[in-house]
Amino acid sequence: MEYTKDLRREFPKVFDRAYEQMRKFRLVREIMTKRVVTITDEKNMGDAAKVMGEKHIGSLVVLVDGKPKGIVTERDLLSGILAIGRDPAKTRVGEAMSWPLTSIPPDTAIKEAAKTMMKGRGRLTVFEKEKLIGIVSASDLIRSLPDVPETVVKVEDYMTTEVVTADESTTVAEIAVTMGKKRIGSVIVTAEGKPKGIFTERDLLTSFLKEGRALDAPVKGYASTPLIVAPAWISVYEAAYLMASRHIRRLPLVEEEELAGIITARDLVEAYAK
Repeated sequence: MEYTKDLRREFPKVFDRAYEQMRKFRLVREIMTKRVVTITDEKNMGDAAKVMGEKHIGSLVVLVDGKPKGIVTERDLLSGILAIGRDPAKTRVGEAMSWPLTSIPPDTAIKEAAKTMMKGRGRLTVFEKEKLIGIVSASDLIRSLPDVPETVVKVEDYMTTEVVTADESTTVAEIAVTMGKKRIGSVIVTAEGKPKGIFTERDLLTSFLKEGRALDAPVKGYASTPLIVAPAWISVYEAAYLMASRHIRRLPLVEEEELAGIITARDLVEAYAK
């Protein structure tokens, strides 16, 4: 595990510098991803997986008759297809998509966007004069969380304490089914019982589904290592900046160097939204 023991002294310096950068974001138009990748409802989920893997993104807006109507995500692929033994190549995007879209205008405040995201099922689409101009994910939001009372609370109040693990000899197929059935986006990979890395739904997309690679390979060699962790006593704000700066969406948390839980970008948005 990659773990800095002296975080209590190092974090204030890091976050004092980060605050000036983060606090300038106030409106959705300042944080949204402007390039929205789309797919038509007639394509299959195998096609969708390939596009998401190639673009390193977790969702596609679905066009029906040329208009944005729904969205498909990594989680739809895992839970709605792979976990129940369906063939992505034989499942139409239109069958798997979630709809209607959860939409907001570009001048929505960050706080309101967070609240809207928690009421919906995931990503927010941004429309201006009925035109789709952007999309906002939980990762986009955590890059802009201000240092305010809502984010000073400790991550241990929002973390998931049940951390799902798998030995490095476990096949990717088994892990995909586990993630799909439990509706989680990652599994901690262990070696001889010790946490070694993390395998995520994004890894599944980019390393396997995009390449058409069989899922019967052991996860060893495909997990992200070393495992980046943080102490469970850090604040939501500190976790948000750490995740944004390391470009990760899930952060395992430790107490006395033992895994205590895991927190996701969506968990942090939930904390801020309250």
